[in-house]
Amino acid sequence: MNYKIFKIRTSHNLSGQRSILIIYTGGTIGMVHDETGSLVPFNFIKVMERIPELSKIEVGLTVISFPKPIDSSNVSIRDWQALGYIIYENYDQYDGFVILHGTDTMAYSASALSFMLEGLAKPVIFTGAQIPIGNLRSDARENLITAIEIAADQRNGTPLIKEVCIYFNFGLFRGNRSQKVKSSTFAAFESQNYPLLAEVGMDINYNEAILAAPNGLVPLRLHQDLDDNVALLKIFPGLNKAVLESILGSENLKGLVMETFGSGNIPNEPWFIECLKKAVANQIIILNVSQCSGGEVIHGRYETSRKLSEIGIISGGNITTESAIIKLMLFLGSKKSPEIIKNLLVNPMNGEMD
Repeated sequence: MNYKIFKIRTSHNLSGQRSILIIYTGGTIGMVHDETGSLVPFNFIKVMERIPELSKIEVGLTVISFPKPIDSSNVSIRDWQALGYIIYENYDQYDGFVILHGTDTMAYSASALSFMLEGLAKPVIFTGAQIPIGNLRSDARENLITAIEIAADQRNGTPLIKEVCIYFNFGLFRGNRSQKVKSSTFAAFESQNYPLLAEVGMDINYNEAILAAPNGLVPLRLHQDLDDNVALLKIFPGLNKAVLESILGSENLKGLVMETFGSGNIPNEPWFIECLKKAVANQIIILNVSQCSGGEVIHGRYETSRKLSEIGIISGGNITTESAIIKLMLFLGSKKSPEIIKNLLVNPMNGEMD
């Protein structure tokens, strides 16, 4: 891709000040109304016209813009690979990274990068907006400015944040613990299975006890091989055998994230168990996650989940659906055996589960 690269004029003093790379992918944050009233992407090179406050930031800002802004509903593995590559190639040149991204799939992308960037010891902050940057009441300004502040925040010359996060509406969330839960308020994201990393008011108050603390001496590694032969199945009352068999019998299916009731429960109909048992015998890896936001799968808590472990289905604990899908894609892409992948799935990889 031919990326557009430009620097934003700020109060940055070149003598040792911090520098942040902003990666603009698209999304509502970069939208304005055209003459017909329709929302269209604007030229992000002109961001200073929309957010003149950026000129006062004492941080060096460079922007890499995707050649064609993407609606986050169209985000693909290819885009995650592009983001990972940009960060990997520019890792030593910048103190932190801010990714401007549509909100609909932001939690998926944040989860993806949290797994793809092994050994990350610098901040990668996703942010966006619910209202376009061209609107008077847009949340874009606060989200972008604070995301930059967080990405540039250091203590004794070391970044305070050393992981992939989402900053939105005065809260900093661990990326692979986040979910979009609302579409019509500024409070779009929640992280119900992990506390906020920081709350923003007059000051930025970090919850330092729970921040990631990776070994900064480990070199960054980029994992780009993800296998998309996965599916998501949400269990619901009335799911019939023919539908279940058609999903589990899909050609080339290698992995399934199964969203179950409560703490991992499914209907205990014999045919239901037999369908799952057959799929596991056919080397399909099934990862059980809770439908409840902030829920946790505990096989055996109720009789309706007791048989799942017995037939080889993996408990996802309190992992989010978004993280579960990406984690499964990544391990399948590693070409490891199903048994090794199952062992890897039950253990935390990068703070995504307890």
